[in-house]
Amino acid sequence: MSLSSRFQSLVALRHRNFRLIWVGLLVSYTGTFMQNAAILWHVSLLVPDDRKALALGLVGLSRVAPILIFSMVSGVAADSLDRRKMLVVTQLVLAALATVLAALTFAGLSTVWPIYVITGLSAAGAAFDLPARQSLIPMLVPREHLPSAISLSSIMLQAALVVGPSLGGIAIATLGLGWVYTFNALSYGAVVVALLMMHGVKERPERTGEGFTVKAAFEGLRFVFQAPLIRSTMLLDFFATFFSSATALLPIFAQDILHVGAHGYGWLYAAPAAGALVASALMVPAVEVIERRGVALLVAVVVYGLATVAFGLSTSFWLTFSVLALSGGADSVSTIYRNVIRQLETPDELRGRMTGVNMVFFMGGPQLGELEAGLVANWIGAPLSVVTGGLGCLVATGWVAAATPRLRAYRKDEAPAPTVAPGVLGLPSPNGGVPPSEPSGPGL
Repeated sequence: MSLSSRFQSLVALRHRNFRLIWVGLLVSYTGTFMQNAAILWHVSLLVPDDRKALALGLVGLSRVAPILIFSMVSGVAADSLDRRKMLVVTQLVLAALATVLAALTFAGLSTVWPIYVITGLSAAGAAFDLPARQSLIPMLVPREHLPSAISLSSIMLQAALVVGPSLGGIAIATLGLGWVYTFNALSYGAVVVALLMMHGVKERPERTGEGFTVKAAFEGLRFVFQAPLIRSTMLLDFFATFFSSATALLPIFAQDILHVGAHGYGWLYAAPAAGALVASALMVPAVEVIERRGVALLVAVVVYGLATVAFGLSTSFWLTFSVLALSGGADSVSTIYRNVIRQLETPDELRGRMTGVNMVFFMGGPQLGELEAGLVANWIGAPLSVVTGGLGCLVATGWVAAATPRLRAYRKDEAPAPTVAPGVLGLPSPNGGVPPSEPSGPGL
């Protein structure tokens, strides 16, 4: 690839507003992933060994319940309200919750239930934060620069996933859990500053619907489930992460199987992100070069499942680190292509609601998966729980691929400018409610 092509892949950074949010989110995500790692470690210290796997799995349950409750409402809010102002509010709420958790920890927290409560409230805040944030990105760059923005956002996310848990493991071992939560509380300020420094961003998306109504929420559901490409990527995301989410069990592997302590735990937690960071960097130029995007997505998920199986079988720290890094790299590739497909296939006035529906899949999958992993680990042990989960991921991927020929055949040149399909926003549909850009044949 020529030097000019490589610079072209970074084109989204030319836009000032995108640069601001990119840097702000890098700082904020670093704090968030420090806290996520610290919460699992904290829970593992507060419960007896015979209840550890289940207690860690319940962290996922405390996160998924608010997502299921608020995802539809938050998507409508992102399509009806000023997305930038909405993000400022959510960041301040999340900062306040992290501050409370830090204060409780410094005061000598000895029971686990306050962690579950604050984790759940934070998930509720994130349920409103994510649709507004993902819907804001396409408003900061021209449509032709959106794949670059998505790839660069993935790099930023994975960099934070590498740095955050690594710093978290060091901070847990040297400063204590309270300081990890304190840094996370402060990190949200970076996003608030970035949002306040933006200019030239329209206050809210133009929409032809009825505003903040129940009907508007169901418009989002209707759009997603009438679009085979979007629907299949969401189902693929859910089942892959449901079966292969084993992050909650990492403290058990670090403490009882690999015997590496808090420092080793931090590195293991960061390993998927290390692989994802490398893959994301490679994908910045590659996302515009690879023609068969559907095949690339499916192959990436298969590699993710195989790496998860290897993780469950490993008893070596470096082998475990390597396969976790491989799983992260594969997940990064699939995430980029899923996001490109969804953003290019969704009109701006429906992006918030599409993201709200998607939250149930891509956030519900891993969080319910952590609960499933904890329950299965409590029954047959952590290694077998991870291995069976990886196998489940492979089976689910095969089912989605077989049921959705359009996804297998999806190519780069099949990315038409999205329009609101008849039947989605209350207009009559000439072909039974199926958007014109989607086939009306069988599929997921």
